[in-house]
Amino acid sequence: METKLTFVPSKPKAWLLLFVWGFLILFAGKFILQDALPYFGFEESFFGEYWAMKWPLIGHISGGLIALTLGPFQFWKAFRNRYLKIHRMMGMAYICGILIAVISSIALSLTIALDFHWTWSLSLIGLAFAWFGTTGMAFRFILLRRINLHKEWMIRSYVVTFAFVLFRWLTRQPFYDDLGPFVETGPTAIWLSWVVPLFITEIVLQWNKK
Repeated sequence: METKLTFVPSKPKAWLLLFVWGFLILFAGKFILQDALPYFGFEESFFGEYWAMKWPLIGHISGGLIALTLGPFQFWKAFRNRYLKIHRMMGMAYICGILIAVISSIALSLTIALDFHWTWSLSLIGLAFAWFGTTGMAFRFILLRRINLHKEWMIRSYVVTFAFVLFRWLTRQPFYDDLGPFVETGPTAIWLSWVVPLFITEIVLQWNKK
């Protein structure tokens, strides 16, 4: 008899996890449709001052979209157990997407971001290193067959991946414009978008350990 990919939550914790993932997927989906996909229209008016660096920006967005989209499948236990080879292929695609995005991000941080202010450059480089580091650790531990540590670092990696979504959300809140010029507040928003979620994630990961 063929095994179907079904998920039937049997505990309150499972229902909570399902709700969280549903919310994150919808939240990320809105970001993809409204903020990411329009760049692929390649209209100079939409890129504005970023037009000269459109290809690194497209590489950054493309790599981020690959990671953002494939991430939930990597945490889907039933899918992973049923299609292990596909899970591994998607995992490699996830890593490649992040590698492309990180390289593009470094290029942007040393050009456009540096033209804004050195704090923009530093914040983007910090995010790039956090993204590369968490993903690299996840890859290292799967090579060592340290499955639990691999899962933990994949969670951290996806939290950093989600920073782009949180950054857009944060900078569009009604109170944000009152904080000061965007060129001054933007770097702080970038740090907040991944440092705070990663800190909370670390507390949760360590709290659940026996």
